[in-house]
Order: sequence, then C-alpha cells, then structure tokens
Amino acid sequence: MESHEEKLHKLVLQSKINETKDVMKRKASEIEKSKIDKNRGDKGGFMSMGSGRIETSLSEISIPSSGSGFGSGSGFGGLINEVDSFPTKSKGRQPSSATAPPKGSGMQLGKSQKTNQFLESLKAEGELIVEDVKPKAGQAKAAIAPPTDPITLTAEEKLNVTLKRDGGMSNFDVQGTLSLQILNKEDGLIQVQIETGGNPGILFKTHPNMNKELFSNENILGLKDPNRPFPTGPAGDAAGVGLLKWRMQSADESMVPLSINCWPSVSGNETYVSIEYEASAMFDLQNVVISIPLPALREAPSIRQIDGEWRFDSRNSILEWSIVLIDNSNRSGSMEFVVPPADSSVFFPISVRFTATSTYSDLKVVNIIPLRGGAPPKFSQRTNLVTENYQVM
Repeated sequence: MESHEEKLHKLVLQSKINETKDVMKRKASEIEKSKIDKNRGDKGGFMSMGSGRIETSLSEISIPSSGSGFGSGSGFGGLINEVDSFPTKSKGRQPSSATAPPKGSGMQLGKSQKTNQFLESLKAEGELIVEDVKPKAGQAKAAIAPPTDPITLTAEEKLNVTLKRDGGMSNFDVQGTLSLQILNKEDGLIQVQIETGGNPGILFKTHPNMNKELFSNENILGLKDPNRPFPTGPAGDAAGVGLLKWRMQSADESMVPLSINCWPSVSGNETYVSIEYEASAMFDLQNVVISIPLPALREAPSIRQIDGEWRFDSRNSILEWSIVLIDNSNRSGSMEFVVPPADSSVFFPISVRFTATSTYSDLKVVNIIPLRGGAPPKFSQRTNLVTENYQVM
C-alpha cells in the first residue's frame, strides 16, 4: 500500500508538470500576439523561432505514469491523479514566512532546470512572468483519458452539501450514475453483474431499457431484449451509456466527509480569523480547496499559520486554502489569517471542492457476462466522487 508521502509525491509531480505546460502555452500565445502587434504583418524571423523553442520545451517534458493503470486521468470524471492548481503541501504548522508567497506574486510554481531556462529567456526578452496558475472555478475535475480496455464502467457520485456556520446541516444529497462504454461491436451482447455496499439509504433506479426484474433478483444489468446489443462507440465518446442511477439523502451529520469551522473575531484595528477542517475517515480526499470570501482588500491577508497552501484571488477577494491530499495522516488542519476590521458575515458562504476515488454506494462491477458464450471480455471500472455544490452558509 502506498504511503501518504508516496501518494502526495505523485500528485505534486503531476501538478508541476501540468502547471509548467500551462505557463508555457500561455506565454507562447502572449509572445505571438505581442510580436504581431509590434511588427504589423511581419510573419518571419524571431517569432517563428520562438514558437519552435516553446514546442521543443513541451516535448521534452515526460509525464510519468500514475500507477493506476488508467493513465493520467480517467474518462467520465474518473480516477483523479492530478492536482488542479496547487503544487506543494506544507506539513505541520508553519509561520507565514515559511509558507506565504511574496505579495502580488501568488504561489510559486515548482520548476525544473529546463523550465527555469525557458522562463529566464522570456524575462530576457522583456516579458513579465507571474508564476502563478489560477485554480479552475467550480468543482475539481480530472483530465479525461480515453478508455483503453474493451469495456469500461464508470461509477460517479455528485455531492451537494449545505452546512450551517454555527453547526448542523441543512442539506445532504448524493446523486450517482453507472455508465457503460464499449469500444468494439462484437462486445455489445453482454450483461453486467454488480455488487452494492448494502447502504439502505440509497435508492437505485435502472434505465427504462433495462430488465428490472433481472436487476432486482440477481443484481444483473441487462437489456429487456437479450438479442439487442449495447451501443458502442469510439474512445473519444465521453458520455457512455447510462445503466443505473441512484440517490441518497440524509440528515445524519456523520455522513459529511469534510466539515468546516470558521471563527472570526475583531481585536482593535484587525480581524483575526481561525478556520479549521475535520475530515471523516470514510474517504481520502484529493485536490481539496476551501474558498473563503474576504472584505475588499488592496493586499493579500496576513497568513499567521496554515496546514497546506494558500492563494489570494485579489480580483474576487477570495482566499483559497488548498490541501493536496487528506488521508489518515492529516484528518484535521487549520489556518489563521488577519485582515482589517470586518463583520463576521463577510467570511461566508465558504465554498469547498474536492474529489475522491471511493463512493457512498460502494458499487463494484464483479462480472461481465457474454451472451454469445466464450470468455468474458476484459473490462475496467472507474470510480469517482466529486463535489457539485458544497458550502458553509
């Protein structure tokens, strides 16, 4: 079993590679636009060479295998092996001098020697380099890699949670889907046998074309007409065929995978904000980003202590606290920061996003049954839990 450090190392390495590529592509586009504006129609010379150098730098970067067997990501929002925007994680409770980036520069991007040379050449040409990659808005998403196995089944759950700032929960809703993707027409005449985790709070509903009695009695998903094959498609098809849907709602707070407590307090001309997270042992969470709204500020808040990394979005006045991986080594953590005097309501609603490779349904595909006889075709399963709307109000 991989240790926390090994898993963290893989996530951080993949993040650095992805962010470096983003910086290179963005700067290449900016250089091209700048040169076109300056030269007014001059299509030759340096710009052509500059683009070539950028492409060479990108091609020299090799992306290591994640070890999951599904490439660097997964289809249909599958296994998460990438970090959206935050390259490192500080262990323990370190002062802001150790974790906070210089004002106005954002978080520092981890760089290889080749990347350093590339960025230095841009600086020498008069380009302004801001080594910061803004996180994507909305839920965290994985890069989608097309399936390579003949049959791929994807179980995905979307989580909607509303927590109360003073404790308690006003909404908890999980909606899940199981989709099927078949690459080859000869594999279309099949049935899918599954196992569920036995959670009595989950209600399953089959697609109208499925044999409901077969599913109820034997947990087998098959078409009503056994002579009709499932649709097939190329590897680029992202949707797949929906086989099963389920939903779970609960008022039990213990079902919440991540709880957030925020304590603002005014002292003199400053507001001290302490915020902490508590993660359930149900899931290991990846790409965790906790977004705290702030009053309008000219400069980044003063970070006094943090478990993880931070980034200040000055345009939207939001402080983003990130933890690359939450597992048994860091089920709880905290952050302290200081801003000018502000009402406590300014710091809400707090938004949270993360992903996990386990689900509430614990649905597993145990067998593919070929209706034409012969050996069962090779298949793979992808499992993913994502936040759709997760807030502390």
